[in-house]
Amino acid sequence: MRRPLAIVILVAANLNALAAGLRAEEARDFTLSVSAEIAESGLLAHILPRFALKTGRRAVIAGAPAAVRIGPLAEGGTPVMARGGRRFGISLAGEHDAARRFAGWLTSEIGQQAIAGFTPAEGAPFTGAVEAEVVAEVVITGDSALGRRVAETHCARCHRIAPEGRGIGIGSTPSFAALRALPDWDERFMAFYALNPHPSFLQVEGITPPFDPARPPAIVPVAITQAEAEAVLAYAASIAPADLGAPIVNR
Repeated sequence: MRRPLAIVILVAANLNALAAGLRAEEARDFTLSVSAEIAESGLLAHILPRFALKTGRRAVIAGAPAAVRIGPLAEGGTPVMARGGRRFGISLAGEHDAARRFAGWLTSEIGQQAIAGFTPAEGAPFTGAVEAEVVAEVVITGDSALGRRVAETHCARCHRIAPEGRGIGIGSTPSFAALRALPDWDERFMAFYALNPHPSFLQVEGITPPFDPARPPAIVPVAITQAEAEAVLAYAASIAPADLGAPIVNR
């Protein structure tokens, strides 16, 4: 029996729409290849969540060839970082929009600050392409009121999220005010979802990968949007830092 032409056209249109959606999703991801030294340093776990939160684009680590390559500057590319006298460059293959965005972000002042803000567990720290002290005011945008609601709903399970005592949380976890007193508080809140133990139960739409089916969350999972993650940062910025007292001095 022959199918009506209208049904055939409808099915074809649905398939085309699905294919277009898949292409759009793929365009938001790009492949990234880095030298062994960079991969082993832990730098990517520091900078990639920040880029993803800011742009909604995500790097997929892959071998060569890749849309973006970061390696020794002697191999070519634009200078992007240095470490212990060695310089590294970034190069693009093709015209991938997300890849271009990443290269532009990493070579920008914000990207260079992110590189310089990383402290490796071992070895010398990284610096930007030009080793120089960069002092800039951090500009934080986001809906602070929304951030408080998100924090009350999800973060208060573990943290005391407000100075007046709302969200007592778990005693072993720092309060938002205590975190706010740390010199790198903005870095911590900007990528909190990538810092343990959050990846085991928290997902940010369009940024974090799905949970491993073999290791499901031990508690009720949390799913938030990129806007909500930015709002939590904005809310944290509105909190007065706690007075943690003078540093302990060993005598």
